[in-house]
Amino acid sequence: QIFNQHNAEAPNLEPAFHRMAQMEPNLDHDVSWFLLPSYWAKMVVALISFLCFANSYDGDFVFDDSEAIINNKDLRAETPLGDLWYHDFWGSKLSSNTSHKSYRPLTVLTFRINYLFAGGFHPVGFHVINIILHCTISVLMVDVFSILLGGLQFSSKGRRLNLAPKSSLLAALLFAVHPVHTECVAGIVGRADLLCALFFLLSFLGYCKAFKENKEGHTFSVFWVLVSVVLGAIAMLCKEQGITILGLNAVFDALVINKINLLELIRKLLYKDKSLENAGLLRKGLLFRITLLMCGGAGILYIRWRIMGTGPPAFTEVDNPASFADSLFVRAINYNYYYSLNAWLLLCPWWLCFDWSMGCIPLIKSVSDWRIIALAALWFCLIGLICQALCSEDSHKRRILTLGLGFLIIPFLPASNLFFRVGFVVAERVIYLPSIGYCILFTYGFSLLSKQAKKKKILAVAVLGILLINVMRCALRSSQWRSEEQLFRSALSVCPLNAKVHYNVGKNLADKGNQSAAIKYYREAVRLNPKYVHAMNNLGNILKERNELHEAEELLSLAVQIQPDFAAAWMNLGIVQNSLRRFEEAEQSYWTAIKHRKKYPDCYYNLGRLYADLNRHIDALNAWRNATVLKPEHSLAWNNMIILLDNTGNLAQAEAVGREALELIPNDHSLMFSLANVLGKSQKYKESEALFLKAIKANPNAASYHGNLAVLYHRWGNLDLAKKHYEVSLKLDPMAPGTKENYNLLRRKLEQLQKKGG
Repeated sequence: QIFNQHNAEAPNLEPAFHRMAQMEPNLDHDVSWFLLPSYWAKMVVALISFLCFANSYDGDFVFDDSEAIINNKDLRAETPLGDLWYHDFWGSKLSSNTSHKSYRPLTVLTFRINYLFAGGFHPVGFHVINIILHCTISVLMVDVFSILLGGLQFSSKGRRLNLAPKSSLLAALLFAVHPVHTECVAGIVGRADLLCALFFLLSFLGYCKAFKENKEGHTFSVFWVLVSVVLGAIAMLCKEQGITILGLNAVFDALVINKINLLELIRKLLYKDKSLENAGLLRKGLLFRITLLMCGGAGILYIRWRIMGTGPPAFTEVDNPASFADSLFVRAINYNYYYSLNAWLLLCPWWLCFDWSMGCIPLIKSVSDWRIIALAALWFCLIGLICQALCSEDSHKRRILTLGLGFLIIPFLPASNLFFRVGFVVAERVIYLPSIGYCILFTYGFSLLSKQAKKKKILAVAVLGILLINVMRCALRSSQWRSEEQLFRSALSVCPLNAKVHYNVGKNLADKGNQSAAIKYYREAVRLNPKYVHAMNNLGNILKERNELHEAEELLSLAVQIQPDFAAAWMNLGIVQNSLRRFEEAEQSYWTAIKHRKKYPDCYYNLGRLYADLNRHIDALNAWRNATVLKPEHSLAWNNMIILLDNTGNLAQAEAVGREALELIPNDHSLMFSLANVLGKSQKYKESEALFLKAIKANPNAASYHGNLAVLYHRWGNLDLAKKHYEVSLKLDPMAPGTKENYNLLRRKLEQLQKKGG
């Protein structure tokens, strides 16, 4: 009777089917929800998941996208594909001490394919793939939840039966519209979590296929067990959490396939009960399958460890302050508080933030802190659920609660700080997989309420309301992820104590040219975190540009005092000292920056400018040459070399450098202009003219380009063309130095020629 109820896949079931377990109560029996055929259920889930995040398709690259995509050389065609296997997610060598050790080569490969097909860094293609991935995952969830909530059973024709079509649809909808998933879908870097989740689910479904041909529990397919291990490895190559699916497959095997009562098993192990020999574990192949999973997992982790090279990544106190606390008690209390915050984000995903570090969540240092209540509430609920999962006499209840807790906790373990320090306090993206467990527990709770409720329709309407609110929240949150300005400003109300939020708002304003507003936010970031060296560096830069040199020097000096290896701050300090005409100190600052960052072309460029100001021409040329060796497209360094050689009368050398530069950067109009000046002085008028005209075509509103071309024509004797370009130059810049004098000389000469002709 149970199997003929609510079966959306096969209304007319075959009379015989293979049982994976004894008959259990059907979860759908008391659930007041929609019953749809499997195909339509998946279409509805796909459509609703698409509607939640569709408005993020034309968003920009935001937050971490810049480092993981725009600045990641692994995406470019000139980087060998093989390098992806030795670099971290951000494009740094895994063997480097500065690497974050986030090894996700398959995710980076998909970014590279995106870049290739888009023909550059066009975010639309990247966003569309993320939306498609989330829709695909949500559809797969229908099948996954049907197994987790209804059990694994096949018909006599080998067709898997959906024994909980209503419950699986509800759980899949809850997953599809959960607002905490916005970071993974609307943020392109979230591709790692999406790909990991995709192969995570495929590994689980593959493991279930191992029992498709099962007859009375005696046989299984080793092939599909191995396939699930391979898919788990692929999931881990997308993001580290993927490896946890192997543990969940083992839990599923024990609970669903073998119907093991964990509490009873623990008792027998403790009391060395001989009846364990008759438990059927060896006969059903459970130990063999778990051995395969364990060996596969151990092998994957060993290879991952070998590739990683050095030890774990080095994070700073601002990334994860609790992990740096001296007291074990403080660490434990705060870790548990972080867990409660993650649980709250699953229950009430209203306050969402792109970053929860830097003072967003102050440390709990005393038991008198009222936030201890959150820990107590978390563990009260968890202990209650665990007791029910272990001790309930209802095997159906034990199975669903244990699976729900398993999918909630096990994928979260890599982010828990229990095995190694992580580089964040709370991260919404790491809850993508654990939310599966939340959806299982929510759906089971809804079924229990439905069973007790007299007015089931009211309960169903309430759940529909939750889904609708979540859809609206997803749409709002994904719109905030469309641009950095909206994203950063949305965080001000959620984490007003987060220095990084104020820093990012300030940086966004500075990039748009609003320096006055940027200063305000940078100052607040430094106030909230007096050791925030990046905020000091950026604020010092703005003050330097506004000629507030003494305050800029104080900030930059403090930054390098706090972080002595901060190369950018040393370079900026050198620029300020140079402006204050303290040349020896500036030189020392530049060399300190280069000491801490060997390949620093911008610092060599600024060092060259210092040497040029001191008339140390050879040193200046050497510094600029170093800049161009490290960065061949460094236009400013090339230009300064040409100009210095030109000004010192080394026209042949200036011409050679100019030609070398244009071979490397053929479309740079400033280089064309500088080389054209040199060629004009060398009386190579025709070639000089061609370069001037090409530069003007690229930048027609540059008064100096027209003015210098006019000088060339003036020397060459093409007086009418000289007059024309002098006039264009003066129209563009009436105060252009020397142009008016040259134009007046030309006019007098033309008047004299007219008189002679007359």
